[in-house]
Parts: sequence; structure tokens; C-alpha cells
Amino acid sequence: MVKRRPGTLFPLELDILDVGTVLQAAEGSFYGFSLAKRLAGPDGKLAAHGTLYKALSRMSEAGLIEEDWEDPEIAAAEGRPRRRLYRITGVGAAARDREHARLVDEHRIAARVTDQGIA
Repeated sequence: MVKRRPGTLFPLELDILDVGTVLQAAEGSFYGFSLAKRLAGPDGKLAAHGTLYKALSRMSEAGLIEEDWEDPEIAAAEGRPRRRLYRITGVGAAARDREHARLVDEHRIAARVTDQGIA
């Protein structure tokens, strides 16, 4: 099992927060299948849906996202099962922003090291 460095996100978690931010801005929340479609590779398939849903569960437990079931009447009117809806919390947005800043810093350091011929 991959160990997490304290205060960091796994790449999939950062992807979920990035894509979830876009979906949430457009729709108010997002659900797993809409997220999976956006995260899918060029072939239109996500490598492992189980991994996605485990990550969503882990992120919910950590307070990065919150989840709730949609109104059953909406699902019934559309003739489909209810969806579990997710929203990024303030904690999740802050973690996303910190992770992006950390990655930018790592990139700057790597570029500086390479430019100085230290690599």
C-alpha cells in the first residue's frame, strides 16, 4: 500500500477535487458517474471505478467532501436509481489549493536544480 506524505493528497484525490470543483460550480454538486466520465482516459474508460469510490469514501471521512443522497422523487421522475451526491467542503478546497501550491513549489525546485546542473 502506498503511504501518504502528511498534508498531501494522492493524485486521484487531487483530480477528484479539481474535476469536482468544475462539476459543482455548474450543477451545485456532483455524483460518482459524472465524475468518472470526466476522469476517464481518451478511450472513455476509467481504469478502476472501485478505486474512485474508495477514494470518495476516504475523502468524505477526512472531511474533504460531503455526501448526501438525492431526493428520491427526482430519481423516480427520471426513472433511475437515486444518486449519491458529493460537494467539496471548505476543508477540501483548502487542501486542493495547498496541494497545487506544493506541486508548483516542487516544480520550481526541480527546474532550479536542473538549470544549475545538479541533477
